[in-house]
Amino acid sequence: MSSPASIPVVLIVDDDRDISGILGDVLREEGYATSTVADGREALRLLREGLRPCVIFLDLMMPGMNGWEFRENQLGDPDLSAIPVVVITAAGFGPATIKSQLPGVSYIRKPLPLDDVLAAIAESCPSPATHPSP
Repeated sequence: MSSPASIPVVLIVDDDRDISGILGDVLREEGYATSTVADGREALRLLREGLRPCVIFLDLMMPGMNGWEFRENQLGDPDLSAIPVVVITAAGFGPATIKSQLPGVSYIRKPLPLDDVLAAIAESCPSPATHPSP
């Protein structure tokens, strides 16, 4: 369950369909493949079935399995623990709080500035292959 090797995959885990839809659209325009799910449990299922994104964009506040629970499960699984995570949240947590509670993650506050999103992806993902124009 992965895209061709030339197209890096980004996993978006967010229950806000507007945000995940816009983020997915932007990333696809930039040449990335995306998978989008609405909670941590579904994200873990995809990962355990073989999806290997170059980065995970993770909301914290979600029904079902929230971002903290997802990250705990991810870190507890040696096959998944090395996948980089960028926390995206509108909750009132600052970067220091996020990084102390969720070590090893990057952080972007919603609304998501495009430059910050692209910079976070560039840190973890290879540049997508250039697609020839039709």
